Amino acid sequence: MLSLAPVALSFTAPVAPLAAVRTPAPEMFFSGSKAAAPKKAAKKPVKKAAKAAKRGGGKDYAKISTRRTAGSFVDVTGKPYVEVDTFVPQFDEIGVLPPIGRWDPLQIREQGPERYRRFVEMEIKHGRLAMAAFLGVITTYSGIRWPGYLSLAEGIKFSDLPGGAIASWAALPTSAWLQIVLFISFLEVYALKQDPEKDPGDVVPEGVAWARYPDGYDVWLGDGSTKQVGEDELFLGKTWKLNAERNNGRAAMMGITGMLIHEGLTGNPIFPIGETL
Repeated sequence: MLSLAPVALSFTAPVAPLAAVRTPAPEMFFSGSKAAAPKKAAKKPVKKAAKAAKRGGGKDYAKISTRRTAGSFVDVTGKPYVEVDTFVPQFDEIGVLPPIGRWDPLQIREQGPERYRRFVEMEIKHGRLAMAAFLGVITTYSGIRWPGYLSLAEGIKFSDLPGGAIASWAALPTSAWLQIVLFISFLEVYALKQDPEKDPGDVVPEGVAWARYPDGYDVWLGDGSTKQVGEDELFLGKTWKLNAERNNGRAAMMGITGMLIHEGLTGNPIFPIGETL
């Protein structure tokens, strides 16, 4: 027992306090110790220190870890580096609305203004066609048809066509397909051609007595008076209407896509409502 006393004393001897960690001279682009890591990596020892301090007896370790990871990043200009969130919602144009703001995962905007404008024009055009298609399916599927014959040569009446988009397209004769394609092509190339000098979606030719949401117009109020509606009016103004048109077009594109999927799977475009006509 006596022979083990020196060994026991050697283990119970007081330990010298830890020496203070000195920060070396600033290095290129970073001032701090060589052991310091980028911000993300520097957070780990501090978290461990906090956990150790929570358990008790970890105060010294927390102080040393914090001191060891202390440092400051600087950019190439010598100024302190500030980490900035690159996603900043912007609402500086028609169609860019809260809460998402500008959302461009394909980075089309960065490919140039001409290409970006082309996609804006296509979105408006597809939205209008989708709104017409959605309304057409709802109308025909409810049983409403044009009177008379669709094709006298084939003996097909409008009432003979089914209500679904896929079914009605399949029931059309080939000559009707060609007429529809030629008519849409004429509108696209001549009648409703987009003028690059006008706003996207403004395809009405000059001289036509129709305007796409005029900048100012009068509305009748309940008391018999009139009110001038400006472009930036919160409700019924041009900006509000253009945003509503864009959002309704987006919703209609999703709606007609769902109708096509439902009709292809079940034969009913408004599944599970209604019966197949």
